[in-house]
Amino acid sequence: MIQGGCHCGNVRLSLYWPADVQRIPARACGCTFCRKHGATWTSHPDAALVLRIADPARVERYAFGTRTADFHVCTGCGVVVASTCRIDGRDYAVVNINTFEDVDPVRFDRSDSDVEGETVQARLARRRSRWIADVRIL
Repeated sequence: MIQGGCHCGNVRLSLYWPADVQRIPARACGCTFCRKHGATWTSHPDAALVLRIADPARVERYAFGTRTADFHVCTGCGVVVASTCRIDGRDYAVVNINTFEDVDPVRFDRSDSDVEGETVQARLARRRSRWIADVRIL
């Protein structure tokens, strides 16, 4: 299990990573939002994510572009912990590895990601196949 959260502790995460998957993909998105926030994302379809929010009034859901994903931004400290997308009544998510605690950086398999020009249908299909499909927000 990987623990993490925002800087002020308002948003905490527990990521249940598959035990047989040692390397953690870490994709640096090239969009302006992710670049400006320094976000690097990971997901695995067999992972499970629990987000615990102490004060929901201090979490902003921000959407831009295609408006198919919500970035969960703590308004107390400004950290983007996760992004979620609702597809066919189910939440999918990616998490920002920069919010992880006590994870050896050697485990990260870093790469750049560019989804510019991707159609909405292709984007949703990619998320459905690669993002975390077991998401709970408490």
